[in-house]
Amino acid sequence: MSTTTFGAKIPANPTLRAWVEEVAALTTPESIFWADGSEAEKQHLTEQAIRQGVLQELNQEKLPGCYYHRSNSNDVARVEQFTFICTPTKEEAGPTNNWAAPAEMYAKLRALLEGAMRGRTMYVVPYLMGPKGSPMTKVGVEITDSIYVVLNMRIMSRMGQVALDQLGQGSDFNRGLHSVLDCNPERRFISHFPQDNAIISVGSGYGGNVLLGKKCLALRIGSYLGRNQGWMAEHMLILCVESPAGEKTYVAAAFPSACGKTNFAMLIPPASFEGWKITTIGDDIAWMKPGADGRLYAINPEAGYFGVAPGTNLRSNPNAMATIARDTIYTNVALTPDGDVWWEGKDGEPPAQATDWKGAPWTPASREKAAHPNSRFTAPMGNNPVLAPEADDPAGVPISAIIFGGRRATTMPLVFQSFNWIHGVYLGATMGSEMTAAAAGTLGEVRRDPMAMLPFCGYNMGEYFHHWLSMRKQIGEPPQIFHVNWFRKGADDKFLWPGFGDNMRVLKWIVDRVRGRVAARETAIGWTPRYEDFEWRGLDYTREQFAELMKIDPTEWRRELMLQDELYLKLYERLPKELIFQRELLSSRM
Repeated sequence: MSTTTFGAKIPANPTLRAWVEEVAALTTPESIFWADGSEAEKQHLTEQAIRQGVLQELNQEKLPGCYYHRSNSNDVARVEQFTFICTPTKEEAGPTNNWAAPAEMYAKLRALLEGAMRGRTMYVVPYLMGPKGSPMTKVGVEITDSIYVVLNMRIMSRMGQVALDQLGQGSDFNRGLHSVLDCNPERRFISHFPQDNAIISVGSGYGGNVLLGKKCLALRIGSYLGRNQGWMAEHMLILCVESPAGEKTYVAAAFPSACGKTNFAMLIPPASFEGWKITTIGDDIAWMKPGADGRLYAINPEAGYFGVAPGTNLRSNPNAMATIARDTIYTNVALTPDGDVWWEGKDGEPPAQATDWKGAPWTPASREKAAHPNSRFTAPMGNNPVLAPEADDPAGVPISAIIFGGRRATTMPLVFQSFNWIHGVYLGATMGSEMTAAAAGTLGEVRRDPMAMLPFCGYNMGEYFHHWLSMRKQIGEPPQIFHVNWFRKGADDKFLWPGFGDNMRVLKWIVDRVRGRVAARETAIGWTPRYEDFEWRGLDYTREQFAELMKIDPTEWRRELMLQDELYLKLYERLPKELIFQRELLSSRM
């Protein structure tokens, strides 16, 4: 068995070496490759991936440094039904997670992994989740037999020698093991062992299941570690709002899928907001910890963006389009004859002909979509033209506001503020979005997604709410909590709010609230803005339109309280009494 490194020596760390040798003995690879994160290594691996047919070079004049990957057609998304939390008891995993006994799952996975890398290269990928030198940063090591995973982990994490340097001779690192096997859905398991700080993923090559630093470590394992260690791992973007005077306010926000999360993280203010600037710290995940000064500090543990391509265009997110114009890996989009990429919702007319995500000929008359609805781009955060300089700050940034939001056609107004931290936790715990396609469930049905963490919490969701409530005791100056809804509709079924860049008007009110500069009106559901509290320059929006957008209908809200029963009943055994009381208080105010 040969061993390869690029510009780095095999680390002397005895714990790491022993684990790698153990995995090699189990999986019997042809060779072992220790990744160091160098540019020479990137070039070598990219050339290998092209030779193997894993990557296809795109038009380098149009998309410099960009490559294309087509996954197995049965392997195109996260598989929640095959994602397991393996804790000693089922109660620890909770009713919203799939549970398996650790010993049984280990035995099943070891049987699948025995000899699984025979004839393949085993890549050892050390990486950091978080900025170098940050006390909040975690070290992970992923062992994989996928060159596609290695090249994506280069983008999504701080990978290579930098991680080995931070680990030193320590033994505190996440152990991640991945093998594509034969990509058989019946042998596909994404298993998390929180007590062991370990992840094993088999049978998949899709990013969300195999880039183990992302959802697996940063959220499922991270949320468990955070509960035990006194910090929070959240499915939240982090942005900075900078005023014309240079005042900076940091905001974190949690939205379920299809609610404009990445767009909000890279928001461009309207032209009338001259001098205002939004910069991006993170678009997906936030790790937050109380600081010595009593404030809540956050870092983005990632180093790149793994975003959904369809619907991304110059109107919805021009900064994202600039970000993915170079050094990007595209997965399951469509290919044009001149080596460009295309997806539904991209700017301009559809190409006259293309190759779809399955490799079949496609024209605008085709019945199938050209790009898979979950097709992706993986791009370095350094490409983002509005990347905040604080994105690499080891200390993190102090969070002044937390925003929750969902997609609701009725009931929820554009924006309101919680009365206090406990009320804010209640808003996050009960947030949800309406189904947007019949295939996903009953059209218009509200799916609860507490804090946008339902698929990502690594332990009992009721205990997760307890952790949120307990954090208040550690934070002297807690962030103020808000709820937004960009998607309210009128009687004509049209959106009442223009969204996109005009969301800056809402963001400015939020900033003014946390800075104590603007008043609000007390309502049954929380503090709401008055018409005169918004900056309206550049937007023709009447007082009557605003009243409809902010309407609070007691009948709709009584129905909303009834709809929350499903979540409350499922989590009742571990549900904090504070949240039950908040619901009763809201009911009485109605």
